[in-house]
Amino acid sequence: MPELPEVETVCRSLLPHLLGRTIRRVQVFEPRLRVPVDERALAALAGQRIEGISRLAKYILLNLSGGAVWLFHLGMSGKLICVAPHTPPRKHDHIVVDFDDGTELRYHDPRRFGLSLVARREELPQLPQLRHVGIDPFDQRLTGAFLFGFTRASERRIRDLLLDQQIIAGLGNIYANEILALAGIKPTTRAHRLTRKQAQTIAAAIPKLMRDAIRWCGTSFSDYRDADDKAGEFQKHLRVYDRDGERCRICPSSIKRVAIGNRSAFYCPVCQK
Repeated sequence: MPELPEVETVCRSLLPHLLGRTIRRVQVFEPRLRVPVDERALAALAGQRIEGISRLAKYILLNLSGGAVWLFHLGMSGKLICVAPHTPPRKHDHIVVDFDDGTELRYHDPRRFGLSLVARREELPQLPQLRHVGIDPFDQRLTGAFLFGFTRASERRIRDLLLDQQIIAGLGNIYANEILALAGIKPTTRAHRLTRKQAQTIAAAIPKLMRDAIRWCGTSFSDYRDADDKAGEFQKHLRVYDRDGERCRICPSSIKRVAIGNRSAFYCPVCQK
């Protein structure tokens, strides 16, 4: 599933194609996504101009001239791809947007776990999808004290606490593992056992790791691509994720894999304590 760096990369790659462009037509070829697509709401977007493109947690927001916001979540396999006119359609192109310059934006999603909905700008904080979203990893409020306040009473493993979207929004399993590798903390550590200093180390590692991943345009293992249909490159720089049995990039030890719930966690047994 695309995480914050991938979503941020998609937003940045959409900007040169869509900013200032006017929607001519929206066609829905498959409305059965995570939430059924409101075809009438999308058809009503014709004539509106894209005034801004932003990210909130793992959501992509297209801000429109009429005061509406078109919100996307990419789910497991969703992609927003900009293509030239007359580019042959592909299977699983579920939504196609025609713009005034001939550009097309296509929402492609083989697994159909993604989301597309339209809301008024003032309604966003009350949407069920956004109502309980935690702070952004780049938010200045994300400090060691903030994180320690959640860890001290939690029996969860620290990896799982970092995945809680109501605490910090946008982190998934790849980057939770990578953050803990950068911080030198084992992912199976019980959150309440962390010291204030360790909480501070993790809090400082989060935005640093996010910036590194965005600089390399995210991680592409299978489906993820940006708006130009280009893969990310951060998979070449991962410290631990999906590298079990491989040598640690810091020491001679080998990366280990352990199951936490129904997800794998990865760590170096020497560098992470």
